[in-house]
Amino acid sequence: MSETIASDTFALTDISTQKEATAEAVRQSLKKRYSAERRFRFYGVMALVFAFLMLVVLFTTIFSNGYSAFVQTMIRIDVKLDAETIDPKGTRDPAVLLRAGYGLLIKQSLRETFPEVRSRRDKKKLYGLVSQLGANDALSDLVLQNPDVIGKTVSIWVPASDDVDMLVKGHISRDVPEKERRVSNKEIAWIDTIKAQDRLKTQFNTNFFTAGDSREPEMAGVWGAAMGSLLTLAVTLLLSFPLGVSAAVYLEEFAPKNRWTQIIEVNINNLAAVPSIVFGLLGLAVLLNFMGMPRSAPVVGGIVLALMTLPTVIIAGRAALTSVPPSIREAALGVGASRVQTIFHHVLPLAMPGILTGSIIGMARALGETAPLLMIGMVAFIADIPQGFTDPATVLPVQVYLWADSPERAFVEKTSAAIIVLLVFLVTMNALAVWLRQKFENRW
Repeated sequence: MSETIASDTFALTDISTQKEATAEAVRQSLKKRYSAERRFRFYGVMALVFAFLMLVVLFTTIFSNGYSAFVQTMIRIDVKLDAETIDPKGTRDPAVLLRAGYGLLIKQSLRETFPEVRSRRDKKKLYGLVSQLGANDALSDLVLQNPDVIGKTVSIWVPASDDVDMLVKGHISRDVPEKERRVSNKEIAWIDTIKAQDRLKTQFNTNFFTAGDSREPEMAGVWGAAMGSLLTLAVTLLLSFPLGVSAAVYLEEFAPKNRWTQIIEVNINNLAAVPSIVFGLLGLAVLLNFMGMPRSAPVVGGIVLALMTLPTVIIAGRAALTSVPPSIREAALGVGASRVQTIFHHVLPLAMPGILTGSIIGMARALGETAPLLMIGMVAFIADIPQGFTDPATVLPVQVYLWADSPERAFVEKTSAAIIVLLVFLVTMNALAVWLRQKFENRW
């Protein structure tokens, strides 16, 4: 009897020991799991912090290099509008006034301002204080708007040259030796004299937002590239959106599930991952060389970008259609609606927010593309503002590429300023996509 009791007591003790060991093992396991979870959360937070810091560094660098491009240095000169030089016959013909030698009048004004400048080399430097192209345009615009000023002396503000602009903005240091900067000591003395006479100021650079590209940095603007981007995206949207939505509706709602549709779906997913330059090569070979379409035109760029964007629109459209509950389809079919009526009257309107979101994101990607457009010739220098889909044009990313490759210091700030404009477009399009989703999204 005592042996039985002792055996039972030993068994109970052994069971209790095993429970304690098991509980301890569970506690140790939970401790490790909680520690691993805390480490994972810490790594996630650190990754977010690092990404945010890199984003801050990126935007700070771009803004610090580009904000000065939004202001421009101006110089006031007194110009005698000699009638013999501008309109010797007195016809006041706009064609004659436009071709007049305003450059000679500008140089004469600068010589009269600094009569002590005599040598040919110094005169050349003196003439370089102002933008010859900008001053010529300002004078011609003044005379064309009011021909009565011919024969009078007018005081007019004209853009300074890019080197003077960089010096005034502090991008060229006065403290470095003269041989190491683009502005000589004489030029600095002339600029100080002009400033002392209250003939120098900085103002908002409206020309940057209203002009096209130019060989002169102080006269270059982004409006030509922005208009090219708008025309190109218009072609892209007109082609990719209806084709993409139609393909998504057919594949998701009507196409039979067989081997051929599976092959099509796989190829659509593969096309979404194809490098963009491949589409540029396709456009070069087919659209330009085979079909003979105009080179460097928004219509060609839009077709190429539409081909690149089409898989994204199809995938987003199918995902949006799939998100619509089957009960919507069943209810419409149950009350006698046909298959087409069910899709176009009920399913497609409910899926449209997701379709629009995917389309806008695809268009934002197309806006930032450069490689495919380089292949079809949209890297050319375009000074005129494009007026149609077949006019020569460039786009904002390509304009950034062109300015970044220019040696002048003034194009550095133009490059960063163009990037800022491009980022504003991209952020606006992505914000629009988020707003559309939040405003029209249906939660089932």
